[in-house]
Amino acid sequence: MTDFIQNDDSAPGEFFYRALLLIFVAILAAHTAFAQDDDVVRIDTELVSFEVTVTDKHGKIVPNLKPEDFRLLEDGVDHPIDFFQPIKKNDKGRRPLTVVFALDVSGSMTEPEIDRLRSAMQVFISRLADYDSYFAVVSFAMEVRTLQTFTNQKERLERSFEKLVRDQGGLSTHAYDAVDDSIRLISRKSPKALKGRMPKRAVILVTDGFPVGDVVSPDTLIERANQAETSIYSVILPSFSRLQTDKRPVITPLEASGIINETGGKSFYATDKSFDALFQALAEDITASYAIAIYPDQDSKKAGDKTRKVTILSKNGYTIRQNRTEYNVK
Repeated sequence: MTDFIQNDDSAPGEFFYRALLLIFVAILAAHTAFAQDDDVVRIDTELVSFEVTVTDKHGKIVPNLKPEDFRLLEDGVDHPIDFFQPIKKNDKGRRPLTVVFALDVSGSMTEPEIDRLRSAMQVFISRLADYDSYFAVVSFAMEVRTLQTFTNQKERLERSFEKLVRDQGGLSTHAYDAVDDSIRLISRKSPKALKGRMPKRAVILVTDGFPVGDVVSPDTLIERANQAETSIYSVILPSFSRLQTDKRPVITPLEASGIINETGGKSFYATDKSFDALFQALAEDITASYAIAIYPDQDSKKAGDKTRKVTILSKNGYTIRQNRTEYNVK
C-alpha cells in the first residue's frame, strides 16, 4: 500500500532533511493522540502476537475497537484472542514504540545537506517527551553503520547525528542490508515489553527506493521481520526522472520486493508540496495498530515445530492489515 503526496521542485537534500524532521515530529504528535488500555498486563513469552491495522472504506484508521470486533482463525479454525491492546484517544497508558530509522546517506547528499539533516534531528530530539518509546538510528550507503542503539535520551541521539557522514564515492545503496541490521537490532536490543505493555516494533526506511549491491534478499528480510514481529515502513524520496506521464511515481524495486506489504507496513511516496499530510499519515499509521496475541494450543505444541497460518478478520467489514500471517510452534 502506498500513499502519494505531490512534492515541489526543491532539491533532494532539502527534501531529505525536511522529510526526516517531519517524520520525527509527526510520530510524537500521533503517539500522543492514540493510546491503548490503561491496564498494565504481564507479557508472557509464550504469547504469539500480531500487529493489526484497521481502516474503513475511505482508508481512515479505525480506533476504539474491542476483541469482540475481531475474528481470529488458526489454520481455518476459530481461536480465542488471549491478549488484546486497543487504541484509545487519551494520554494515559500510551503504547510504547521501538523504532529504528534507517537513513540513506549515499552520494546524492552533499555535506551542507548533511548539516541541515543534523539540525533537523536536533529539533526532533528537543521535542522528545515520551520516555516509554525508544529509537535507534542506522545509516547506509555502501556500508551499514549503527549510529545509535536504542535510547530515549536526547543527548545520546544528538551525539549520534554528529556521526552522520555522506558516502561520497559509493556506488551502492544497501537498503536491504540496512533493514536486516535494523531487524537484528530490534531482536537483540529492544525489550519484549515496556512497563508491562507490548511495544510496537518498526523500521522506518528513508531512501529513493532503488537498492543496489545488497547481500540480503527481500525474502530473507520478510522472514526475519515476521519472526521479530517487526513492520517495515518506507518513505520513498522523489526522483522526478522516474515519474510517469500522469506525474505519479513508478513503483520502485523496494516496493515491488514485498518487504513493506508482507510485514504489515506501508510505503509513502512524497510527490506533493504538503509534507505535513504525508508524515502525519505515516505517524498515525505506525502508532495505530492493535496488538492481538494468542497462546498456541496444547495440540499444536505436541505436534512439534510446525507452521500455523493465522488470519484475522473484522466482523464489521473493515479492512485488516496484519504484520504476519504465520508462526512456528515451538
